[in-house]
Amino acid sequence: MSSKLEQLKTMTDVVADTGDIEAIRRFSPRDATTNPSLLLKAAQLPQYQELISRVVADNGGNTAAELKMASLKLAVAIGTEICQLVPGKVSTEVDARLSFDTAATVAEARTIVDEYQKAGVSRDKLLIKIASTWEGIQAAEVLEREGIECNLTLLFSLVQAAACAEAGATLISPFVGRILDWHVAKGMTVERPEQDPGVQSVTAIYAYYKQHGYDTVVMGASFRNIGEIEALAGCDRLTISPALLEELSEAQGELPRRLVPDAQFESIPRMTLGESNFRWALNEDAMATEKLAEGIRTFAADQVKLETLLKEWSA
Repeated sequence: MSSKLEQLKTMTDVVADTGDIEAIRRFSPRDATTNPSLLLKAAQLPQYQELISRVVADNGGNTAAELKMASLKLAVAIGTEICQLVPGKVSTEVDARLSFDTAATVAEARTIVDEYQKAGVSRDKLLIKIASTWEGIQAAEVLEREGIECNLTLLFSLVQAAACAEAGATLISPFVGRILDWHVAKGMTVERPEQDPGVQSVTAIYAYYKQHGYDTVVMGASFRNIGEIEALAGCDRLTISPALLEELSEAQGELPRRLVPDAQFESIPRMTLGESNFRWALNEDAMATEKLAEGIRTFAADQVKLETLLKEWSA
């Protein structure tokens, strides 16, 4: 019998959640996705030292604007390398510090696409990652109309997912493990993957999209164990870390499909969302509010660390 990873690939598009080229080469995912935290880790790997030297040499400077542009070009340079290894798309994230500024998010997304095109990568190979704030979702709507496809990330609730679908986002990344983390910190004990609140959240979002005919792709993310992944087998896409890809590649046994587009899910009424009721619904969900804010802070902090690393490199 084939490994659980190979079985998963027959029903779900597997995406590598890493900036590590060697891991991507080994597991042959369809797509790859990065974020500031993953880029910070990647920038410290030996295989990227020459690339960083080149980026710093070509984009020297120590001002905040120069360091920000250097980090953007590093993200594009790493993404360009990854594009040569995956048949699908590579996700590159907008600076998390712009999460509450629609116009600035749109401008940076356009810059990212322009830099990729200068490197010979066409926009049909790209997804622009944006935090699922109200402002981020509105930016995605603008970008999608321009033909720039978006991946809405840091998504923890059905209301965020509904707003992303209404905006015409190409793809969303609902988080699983971080939802579990929040509930475990509150005292929850989970004995089976089906009880995992992160798994339940992604299942509900998947069901909502299929019931109401949305084309937006559901890509589960942020896994803590392969049990969560197995419980979402059949989801449109799953983005998985190298450690869990390794575990799946070694796991044997039958992997049944859990999510099927035409399954009879519990009916979920379609939402009509404007800014005020979106913000209120998100505010009423303590977990989603806290994890969204925490995720933005973490990505912003790692963006600063990456810029600091580049500044030290050029010294």
